[in-house]
Amino acid sequence: MTSSPPPAGTPDDGSQLLTQLGRNTTQPASPEDAILERVPAPDADRRYVVRFTAPEFTSLCPVTGQPDFAHIVIDYIPRAWIVESKSLKLFLTSFRNHGSFHEKCSMQIATTLVDLLDPVWLRIGAYWYPRGGMPIDVFWQTGAPPEGTWIPAQDVPGYRGRG
Repeated sequence: MTSSPPPAGTPDDGSQLLTQLGRNTTQPASPEDAILERVPAPDADRRYVVRFTAPEFTSLCPVTGQPDFAHIVIDYIPRAWIVESKSLKLFLTSFRNHGSFHEKCSMQIATTLVDLLDPVWLRIGAYWYPRGGMPIDVFWQTGAPPEGTWIPAQDVPGYRGRG
């Protein structure tokens, strides 16, 4: 993403460089076609956690083509950048027609964000709903969170079936 200085009199928050927020956009056909955007992090000298929750994430099984559903929680501590939320929503919904196993989808989301943002820390909890009687949950983080940073629990209950 290249940037130029904002026109005189406009705030320097990075929003003038966004191409999707506040505009009509088409749904990307695939995650590879999606354009994730970022803006400078406010208070970049402080450590705070940003959380995105996608309780209705969908993708397709790469073998059967059947839909898979997940509740995804992304937590990250910004360094210089934050992800713009509309572009993130478009990126996440681009998986609806994308065939990948649960683990691949989960890691593709996480690593794409890490590559874009270079966060201090990021974790993903991908809580996949069962198909074939077995839920598959995928968890990953870039490393230990910085000491002294409050990291809230994800609080997504594990699948319990009827028991």
